Amino acid sequence: MAITLVTGGGRGIGAATCLRLAAAGHDVAVGYQHDEQAAARVAAAVAATGRRALAVRADIADGTQVREMFDRVEAELGTPTGLVNNAGVASTIGPFTELSEADLRRVVDVNVIGYILCAQQAARRMRPGGAIVNVSSVAATLGSPGEYVHYAAAKAAVETLTVGLSKELGPAGIRVNTVSPGVIDTEFHAGSGEARRADRVGPAAPLGRAGRPDEVAAAIAWLLTDEASYVTGATLKVSGGR
Repeated sequence: MAITLVTGGGRGIGAATCLRLAAAGHDVAVGYQHDEQAAARVAAAVAATGRRALAVRADIADGTQVREMFDRVEAELGTPTGLVNNAGVASTIGPFTELSEADLRRVVDVNVIGYILCAQQAARRMRPGGAIVNVSSVAATLGSPGEYVHYAAAKAAVETLTVGLSKELGPAGIRVNTVSPGVIDTEFHAGSGEARRADRVGPAAPLGRAGRPDEVAAAIAWLLTDEASYVTGATLKVSGGR
C-alpha cells in the first residue's frame, strides 16, 4: 500500500501532486500550514477517487510540529512509503543588498531546515522501498540574481541534501531524488510581490512558456513508482529547458 505525505499540498505543485498520486493509487496526507480550506478541498478531491485522505497542519520549520504531523499520518493512514518535500516560501523580489534578515531566516528555515526535519522523520519510519522526493528549483543553478539569491542558495542546499541522503539511506532501501521545476504558473509567485511573474519570465524558457503544476506532478509521481526503482540521488529538471 502506498501512503504518501505531500507538504505544501493545498495548492500549486503540491495540490497537483496529491491528485496525481491519488489517481495512481496512493493514500495521501495533505500537509499545509495556513490555508486549511484549500487543504480540505484537496483532501476531498483525493477521497473522491476512492483513496484515503488526511489534511494535516504543521509549520515544517518547527521540529515538534513535524514530528506530530508524522505521528498523525502514521496513526490515521499508516507508515508512510513516500514523502514529497514540497512546502516552500520565497520573499519579495529585490536586490540582494536589500534583503532583510527576517526574510532570509524564514526562507532558510522552511526551504532547508524544514526539508531536513521532514526527511529525518521519514527516514526514521520508512521501510525498504520508501522514497523521498525533494522539490527544488532551477534557481539553484541559475542563481536568481536581482530577485532572490537567498532562495536560490536554499534550493541548492536541497539538491545537496538529496545527494547526501541518497547515499546514506540507499543501503536501507530508501531512494531520495529531486525534481527541479522552472517557472511554474502557480500562486507561489504572489509571495514575491509579483503575482504574474510566470507571465513575464516563462516566455524566456526555450519552450517559450511557463510550466503547469501537473507537469511537475507527473515527474514527482514517477519518481515514487517502481519504474524509478534504480533512480536515486538524481535531480530531474522540469524547466522548459532552462
